[in-house]
Amino acid sequence: MTTSLQDGQSAPGRAAARGLGLAQVCGAAQGRGDASALAARPPGLPCRTLLPPLEGAHFCDADRRKKKDLNDLEMPSIPNPFPELCCSPFTSVFSASLFPKANSRKKQVIKVYNEDGTSRALEVPSDITARDVCQLLILKNHYIDDNSWTLIEHLPHIGLERTIEDHELVITVQSNWGMEEENKLYFRKNYAKYEFFKNPVNFLSSSTYPEIHGYLHAKEQGKKSWKKIYFLLRRSGLYYSTKGTSKEPRHLQFFSEFGNSDIYVALAGKKTHGAPANYGFCLKPNKAGGSRDLKLLYADEEQSRTCWVTAIRLLKYGMQLYQNYMHPCPGRSGCSSQNMSPMRSISENSLVAMDFSGHKSRVIENPTEALSVAVEEGLAWRKKGCLRLNTHGSPTASQSSSTNLAIHRAQPWFHHRISRDEAQRLIIQQGLVDGVFLVRDSQSNPKTFVLSLSHGQKIKHFQIIPLEDDGEMFHTLDDGHTRFTDLIQLVEFYQLNKGVLPCKLKHYCSRIAL
Repeated sequence: MTTSLQDGQSAPGRAAARGLGLAQVCGAAQGRGDASALAARPPGLPCRTLLPPLEGAHFCDADRRKKKDLNDLEMPSIPNPFPELCCSPFTSVFSASLFPKANSRKKQVIKVYNEDGTSRALEVPSDITARDVCQLLILKNHYIDDNSWTLIEHLPHIGLERTIEDHELVITVQSNWGMEEENKLYFRKNYAKYEFFKNPVNFLSSSTYPEIHGYLHAKEQGKKSWKKIYFLLRRSGLYYSTKGTSKEPRHLQFFSEFGNSDIYVALAGKKTHGAPANYGFCLKPNKAGGSRDLKLLYADEEQSRTCWVTAIRLLKYGMQLYQNYMHPCPGRSGCSSQNMSPMRSISENSLVAMDFSGHKSRVIENPTEALSVAVEEGLAWRKKGCLRLNTHGSPTASQSSSTNLAIHRAQPWFHHRISRDEAQRLIIQQGLVDGVFLVRDSQSNPKTFVLSLSHGQKIKHFQIIPLEDDGEMFHTLDDGHTRFTDLIQLVEFYQLNKGVLPCKLKHYCSRIAL
């Protein structure tokens, strides 16, 4: 007789089972030879004294517990006023949505430098692009986003630098640096970054895809001397001819490919590499460990180098480069046309001269009248500025003239005392695009200024001569035919009018602080 059998029977069945068990036990006792004991017992002695104790009490307790459980199930349930707090005992008490989600994008710190030596540390995700870093610096410093801001990779130990394309991952670029190398990331403007798409005529010799070929200075293998060799650019890589200017396949020797290499610009070729020219570029493998893997080439002029570098960029990146130009902010960092800074541009087709002196405004259609009104307003504004700047009393005539002469020093296009070579270096860094300019002090004549202007892939310098007439100082570029009271007025005039210059002033070359 087992407990499980009893628990599965009704009350009469359990009583019958107890009776059956009593007879079985008695029979078993008789079978074991205990019949004599039974026969010898005194009359009236109950037979249950000879049986082992039954588990009747256990059965009763089990019945009571079962009835209690049934009664509990039949009781009506009380509604829970906080069902959202109920959960399975095998799950957490708090929902996973109450906790912040773990960010799978790891954060890293990068350091970005500027031309004046200032720097800024940024904590960025590991998949941030160069365009995202530029956008972040633009927003933090309240700059105007005109799609010309660029991140530059600078390698000082070998004298190279390159423009990091907008779609490239910054952390990937840094991962290729050596531990002991003092490489840096620079943040500056580069107006020539997408000049090919804006003015393709300057790069194409025909209506089809340009075939870039010509002589370049290259080092002979195993030698320190430089030799002028005829190079050709193909989609599969860069080749050079072993027989003059022959383009036959049997005369072409493979020089370098673009898939695993980056294109750099040499900064000081003659000084660093002993090159015969200054306009050098380099194909550097991504995982290169030293200067032995560099493939340096030098052109005789800047325009030739620009064409070679642009063509290699187009072959390496293809349609991705055009997409960077057409869609400068793809949205990885959340930037869109709604939250981007507005672009500002000066267009002579959308600017008109207005006169608000009367009861009604009118458009000034006469150019001579418009110029005179602009001069008068400029003089009135500067006089008010002089009155605000002078805190020691009313300004004298000498104080006003000195203020007019020095007001240009706060302008971003003025670079004070820099040399001719330094001015050319700054303009080349920010792109040899028509209209890139800066104004500086003249080194040959301390009383004059110089306007340095880029035009036709060349840098030209124009001297700004001071003139004195009736005790007043003026500035001119055309021997006094057009006079300006200060440099600000001169720059604003030539931004709208070409005058004696080869082109209008479009983009000023500036040094910014991060």
